[in-house]
Parts: sequence; C-alpha cells; structure tokens
Amino acid sequence: MRVHAIIVAAGSGSRTGRKLPKQFEMLAGKPVYRWSLDTFLSDSRVDRIGLVLPSNHIERLATEISGDERVVLVAGGNDRTASVRNAVEALSPDADDIILVHDAARPGLKTQTITYLLEVMKTHDAAAPALPVIDALKRQTDETLQTVDRSGLYRVQTPQAFKAGILASALADKAASFVDDLEAVEALGAKAALVDGDERLSKITFADDFEKMEAMMTGKQAEFRFGTGFDVHAFEPGPGVTLCGIFIEHGSRLKGHSDADAGWHALTDAILGAVALGDIGDHFPPSDDRWKDADSGVFLSHAIKLAREAGWQLTHCDITLICETPKIKPHREAMRKRTAELSGLQLDAVSIKATTTEGLGFTGRREGIAAQAAATLRKII
Repeated sequence: MRVHAIIVAAGSGSRTGRKLPKQFEMLAGKPVYRWSLDTFLSDSRVDRIGLVLPSNHIERLATEISGDERVVLVAGGNDRTASVRNAVEALSPDADDIILVHDAARPGLKTQTITYLLEVMKTHDAAAPALPVIDALKRQTDETLQTVDRSGLYRVQTPQAFKAGILASALADKAASFVDDLEAVEALGAKAALVDGDERLSKITFADDFEKMEAMMTGKQAEFRFGTGFDVHAFEPGPGVTLCGIFIEHGSRLKGHSDADAGWHALTDAILGAVALGDIGDHFPPSDDRWKDADSGVFLSHAIKLAREAGWQLTHCDITLICETPKIKPHREAMRKRTAELSGLQLDAVSIKATTTEGLGFTGRREGIAAQAAATLRKII
C-alpha cells in the first residue's frame, strides 16, 4: 500500500481581492501552496504528490519545483471535482492505496494530522480532520431567526483521506460535482471517520486571512515599521506636471533633475526611511546624468526592492499633495491605480489626497508643489 497526496491549487482565488490567485501569493516568505507541498515532501510516508495547477501556471511552476521526482504537475479541470479526478488519473494509484486530498489554501498542514489520518484509514474507507462547531448557529428566514442545534456539527477540513479505489469510483461520473471529496464517497456508503482538526488548517478565503494565518502559523505578532517622506518642486514653464505617475496638462511643469514627480519622490523617501537606507538623493543623486528626466517609477520600484531585500514588505501608503494648482481630484483615482500597479499594493492600501495652504507660503503663491507621504512596512517572516 502506497500513500499519495493531491494538492488542489487550480482555483481562481478571487475573493481575496489580490492580483494573483491566493495559492501563489506570498505567506511568511514563500507561496501559499508551497507550505503544504513542503509538509508532504518532508514526510517519508508520502510516495507521490499530484500538484493541481491552472494550466497557464504549469510551465512556470515546473522550473520552481524541478528536482523532486515525487511531484507530478497536473492541469486543473473546470471545477474542483474535475481537478481531483485529473490528479487521480495522473497518479494511477492501486485500489488499496491511500490518497490524501488537500486544499492549497490551507497552508497550516502539520505532520501530526497526516499521522491521525493514516492511523484511522487502517479501519475506514475515508477520513477527514474536523473541528466541532462552537459558535451559536442561527437560521434567518425573512426577519425572524431560529436557533440551530449545533450538537454533532463539525467544520470539516483537509487533507481528506480515501482508499484510492473508492475515490476513483466516486469520481467516475464526470457530470457530477461535489462540495468536497468526502461528499463524493458518501453516496457510495463508504465507512468514514473524523479525526482531530487543527485551527491552523483554516482556509484562506478573504484578504485579511493572510495576516491571521501568518500570525497563527509563526506564533509571532507581525512586526511593522513606518516611514515618512517630504518633497518640494518649483514650477517652471512647461506643458504639464507628473504626479504619482500621471501626467496632468498644466501651464507649468515641475523643475527637477528627473520628472520631478513630488508624490512618488516623497513615497520613495518614506520607504527608504522606514528601513533606514538613506534618502532618494543617496541612491539617485541629481549630479548623475543617468537620472536626467528619469521616470520616478524607477526610484519607487528601487526603494521597494531594497526594502524587500532587507526583509520588509510595503503594505500601505498615504500620499498628500499640497498645491493650489493643478486640481488633483479629477486625477486622484488614476494616481491611486498607477501607484498600486507599480508598488504591488491592493488599491485599498493606496491613499492619495490633496490639500492647500489656504493661500499661504510658496504653494499658496502658486510657485510650486509639495508632497508628503507615509509608508507602512511589515517584516517578512
């Protein structure tokens, strides 16, 4: 009897609101899917692992995972059931082999859970980790509530264990689709058991689940740093200004060695300040002709890269543009989107706003623009 593992990592993961599917986002220093893969790879009882991926990610992941013959990359299907079916076919297990089917979005898998499952599979056809429901349950009908008896109710997790022959039979109907793989074998009358679950096996579903999961897995509170930046540029004759990556037609341009994007300059300094790596002038001195009329996105990207190399990740930024002219509000959303694209932040983590000095000082006299920025960075564990 052999033990096979299937990691289902073919979903879109769209509810987290992130740019990448959640299984490929970074969590405490490595992609979410990699946590479960490494747990299975470290367990000598597991003979082979089918990693189910979106077809457009297989080539990239093949390079990352090369070197371990136990890992088989499998193209996902139209739904979860089809993806598991594809993996079972790719692994070609014997009927009495055991298959552990696991969600990549549950990165907190520990060897102890695998041990529980393999032990109970000596006398059962299927098994899964589960935690009892401890919160009060209510069913809402129109404007009324009814209490639901929670006795005997469980939150079922993964990996779910199956005798390979039974799972293959349950998945044979290609028109069928199931909530989870346990449901697929229930209809066959399989003898199933629940083993002790683990809160660390909670599923990443929404954006704030990443931070919760990281704290749960590492046992550490997240460490943060904060930085501030300030920049000023004077007006001179020209066709317009560039602020936070967006060109705005205007009777003047901003005077500077680069494109004089005061917003991004301030943010660059805020990031560098948070990790104590000097300021923008240290890295891009105005005496260096390479940076003449340069896109300030180069500066911002460099600061983010330096921060990551130092072990810090930008998680939020807040930029304030101080000027009488041009009007910022019509361009603010475009600035936020451009800053989010370049920084890798979610849009709701990018704040850009504008104010005036009520006619006071050089900005009040319309002689130039000032910008200040605050940056929040989190320690990469």
